[in-house]
Amino acid sequence: MNFDELKIILESIRDGKLAVADGVSKLNNLSYTELDCAKLDIHRETRVGYPEVIFCPGKTIAQIKTIIKAMMAGESNILATRANEEIFTAVKDICPGASYNHLARAITVTRKIMPASENYIAVVTAGTADLPVAEEAAVTAEVFGNRVERIVDVGVAGIHRLFDKLNLIRGARVVIVVAGMEGALPSVVGGLVDKPIIAVPTSVGYGTSFQGVAALLAMLNSCTGGVSVVNIDNGFGAGCVASKINQLK
Repeated sequence: MNFDELKIILESIRDGKLAVADGVSKLNNLSYTELDCAKLDIHRETRVGYPEVIFCPGKTIAQIKTIIKAMMAGESNILATRANEEIFTAVKDICPGASYNHLARAITVTRKIMPASENYIAVVTAGTADLPVAEEAAVTAEVFGNRVERIVDVGVAGIHRLFDKLNLIRGARVVIVVAGMEGALPSVVGGLVDKPIIAVPTSVGYGTSFQGVAALLAMLNSCTGGVSVVNIDNGFGAGCVASKINQLK
């Protein structure tokens, strides 16, 4: 809860400008907003540094519109992940400023421009097939106010491609490495770069990749120190962690 908001409410009650019952209602709404389909955590950005994000699968279009409409009452940037064109068209009706990243399947609404910083996050992909997950990570980090550099298609099948981009990768404050198949790239990058590595296994690969399980296990078993791992295809989670690291004072 924001201390200044709490202070204003308590002073209003003390001075008789606000009824106690109304004050209690406002205090409750400082924590979350009660909707028919959700409890919108409107103070998440104050507590943890980034606003609530809408995960679209499993929600109806009407529910998503209700949540976004409520979020528009605030000032935070809005991000909806795993959205399709139909959802975007519906959101556009109530929020003309919304944008859609087809590759990331993400809807974004920019409400405020974050302060510019020289620090940046590098998002590195092993192959082109890993791009949707990598782009979700990149868009997430950008919505949360980070500069992102994208390094695409530098997997171990042609390792010389990675070496050409090492200076750019080494200049980042944190590196997200996205890979499917055998998931080897994060270990390689971790052995060449002195920054934190966030490994993202993808469900890309043939039979015994087991929809990303092989890559996940390879990353968890990395012999390179400094490599952390998020869940399969979890570009959003990687973007969140990278943002927190990048914005440390």
